Amino acid sequence: MTSPALQEVIALLGCPAAGNPAQYLCERALAEAGLDWRFLTLEVAHDRIAAALAGIDAMGFRGCILSGPLRGLATAHVAAVSPTATFSRAVSLVERQPTGLVGHMTDGRGLLEALRAHADPSGEAVLLIGAGPAARAAALELSLAGAASLLVCNRTPDAATALVEALAGVDGAPATVLPWQAELMVPEHVGIVVSAIPADARLTLTGLRKDHVVADFALVPQPSPVVAAAQKHGACTIDGLEIHCAKTAIDFHTWTGIEPDTDLLRELLDEYLNA
Repeated sequence: MTSPALQEVIALLGCPAAGNPAQYLCERALAEAGLDWRFLTLEVAHDRIAAALAGIDAMGFRGCILSGPLRGLATAHVAAVSPTATFSRAVSLVERQPTGLVGHMTDGRGLLEALRAHADPSGEAVLLIGAGPAARAAALELSLAGAASLLVCNRTPDAATALVEALAGVDGAPATVLPWQAELMVPEHVGIVVSAIPADARLTLTGLRKDHVVADFALVPQPSPVVAAAQKHGACTIDGLEIHCAKTAIDFHTWTGIEPDTDLLRELLDEYLNA
């Protein structure tokens, strides 16, 4: 175990912060890595995010995770923002560098790592449901990974159109808007379906097949409606727990340079959500 003069500190900033598994996962990963670091879970009001991030920097924290609305609010209060965070209009991870705080958005990379454990997205047509920060990050990562095309479907048409236009602006994969319907038919040419909407959203997917790969960001202990529907049709499924563990591993490596055991993270997340 390392013995620095001062312990490194990382934190979760949330609003609300309660119920987030970050501390439970990271403290165990730190112990497994032999790092004598500390993890704090902190409640931060929306109008205090600038002060909170200034405090993270002033007190020399290694970095922090942001959750909920704070992710969008944080972009204006860090010294630099990664290209994915800029595209996503949100920051999920902050690391302190000599030049100041740097904001990243790792949701899309988490999805991509989880997806690649099951299938290669290169050359595949993707149906992306949602147009918020996680969906925008996923769209960019899938485009960079060589997806053949993206169909973007969102309850708010303007948000879907904005994402399609943003992809065109970065020479991403060809993207078009698929109009929202409560009962949504998966187009025949689609090979991968990604859901980045709340688990309780009123959406029914039809046209699912055994050869589909279906991923859902929803972090729930039981199969989400999207995952359950895909499983019923024999499709390959990637649940929100798998995506969250892949994202957590990326965040942990960014801070520490150490690759955590994702199987352990999954066991811990199962324990936390089913406690």
